[in-house]
Amino acid sequence: MRAYDAADRDAPTLVLAHGAGAGHDHPWMKKVAQGLADRGIRVVTFDFPYKAQKKSAPDKPAVLEAAFAAIWREAHEAAAREGRHPRAWFAGGKSMGGRISSQVAAKSGFDPAPARLIFFGYPLHPPGKPEQRRDAHLPAIRVPMLFMHGSKDPFGTPEEMQSLTAGLKGARLHLVEGGDHSLEVRKKGYTLDPVLDAAAGFLG
Repeated sequence: MRAYDAADRDAPTLVLAHGAGAGHDHPWMKKVAQGLADRGIRVVTFDFPYKAQKKSAPDKPAVLEAAFAAIWREAHEAAAREGRHPRAWFAGGKSMGGRISSQVAAKSGFDPAPARLIFFGYPLHPPGKPEQRRDAHLPAIRVPMLFMHGSKDPFGTPEEMQSLTAGLKGARLHLVEGGDHSLEVRKKGYTLDPVLDAAAGFLG
């Protein structure tokens, strides 16, 4: 578990999970975590068990969910030991990490419950397999959700994501025009700043 501290000791805190292909040491994770910390959101990252064990294949969903719930409790306990009193707690993640956070939230597995959820590139379905949807649990979530999604993300088209969020209470969609699964745009001079600004605005 690694913390990216914001200037305010009691800043809102996001527990952010990594995607399937890379752990929390990946440059994208570090960039997003530090970028949010610079914008006043404290971020805690971690590795799922399979990454900590240097394996390539993700654990089974139940293992991933249990690990996220355990890290959530550990982050709260660590904050208490350090005398931190975050004004709010949030959960979310990149791709698979975001999906797992939503599955835990749908089962009321976070204790205490997060105030909001944020998804960076939610994997609505595997690329090229739109029939294999991963959204049946989402209506059970009772807190606001922000889906940050690239218009060129093969895990969900803009139309699919618009339809999805329109049918979920409290859900918002932030579409990155030209963005890929990592919300990055192949354009000279492009940065993740607009994405980070929108994320910090939602969480702040």
